[in-house]
Amino acid sequence: MSGAAATAVAFARAQLGKPYVFATAGPNSYDCSGLTMAAWRAAGVRMPHYSGAQAAMFPKVAWGQLQPGDIVVFYPDLHHVGIYIGGGQMIHAPQTGDVVKIAPAWRTTFQYGVRPR
Repeated sequence: MSGAAATAVAFARAQLGKPYVFATAGPNSYDCSGLTMAAWRAAGVRMPHYSGAQAAMFPKVAWGQLQPGDIVVFYPDLHHVGIYIGGGQMIHAPQTGDVVKIAPAWRTTFQYGVRPR
């Protein structure tokens, strides 16, 4: 894992347990793209606070090529993202009423990953 990816993953891990709140990007709550944006901002990479834009701005990565730190993109309309941490797991901010957590990456709705740089 690159230094930047390690920083993004470490940042995301430090947010575990914080509540999901739509349209937020920390420091006390996150939505899905706010978490990925903030994690990669900590690593020095800027991106917009919108999952579709994040999915479009970096090189695509297939499921079998995912590496920790990659942003995993879900659903055909690209409306959910998380940070891949390896072993088929991700850190994400799932939905209202939930918290930032580690969960299995959703293989059935996975579209592709992207590798910020």
